[in-house]
Amino acid sequence: MKRTKATFDPKKFLAKVGEGKTVSKYGKDQIVFSQGEAADAVFFIQQGNVKLTVVSEQGKEAVVAMLGPGHFFGEGCLNGHPLRMATTRAVGECLITRLEKAIMIATIHNEPEFSELFISYLLARNSRIEEDLVDQLFNSSEKRLARLLLLLANYGKDGRPEPIVGKFSQETLAEMIGTTRARVSFFMNKFRKLGFIEYNGKLEVHTSLLNMVLHDKPEIKTGN
Repeated sequence: MKRTKATFDPKKFLAKVGEGKTVSKYGKDQIVFSQGEAADAVFFIQQGNVKLTVVSEQGKEAVVAMLGPGHFFGEGCLNGHPLRMATTRAVGECLITRLEKAIMIATIHNEPEFSELFISYLLARNSRIEEDLVDQLFNSSEKRLARLLLLLANYGKDGRPEPIVGKFSQETLAEMIGTTRARVSFFMNKFRKLGFIEYNGKLEVHTSLLNMVLHDKPEIKTGN
């Protein structure tokens, strides 16, 4: 009698240690990998948040992304990048799965469910990059901060924002939206007074903040 192949569960696969696969805990500010290191694995965030930063030849550092649970990072190694393009650091306590390049490629080829999960992530990430570009080109720093807070609170995932896990400094928020810490502080106080956000041990974002992002939302006009 032919045995039926067990159903493959990508999330269970990513949560467990296995061949070419490790699960590690990282403390606040601990580096996962550094810019310039050999790129030989892909990572998946089970819990916590990580920050991706890039340092220019002139020594200037910039925050290029903030990633949370369910996100992959380091996937550039699958595209032939021999070295890490950025430094990845834990914002708070994190639980992260590391998949060696060969295991990642084999799983993508052999498990359609995993391939679908990974492709969905890549498509969502590319969409986010496009939205970030439009955000930087057309929106004010106040709207950019509002959108960033909604993204950090996973707005849209279940229809409502969640408490933001981890503490993000105003300097980090300023770097991510391309403004000064003083401006971020001013906007955060304004949002709190308007009831858009709350500080109660954790930063909580309310759905009313979405109105600021949607109001006068830029549109790309195309020719007839």
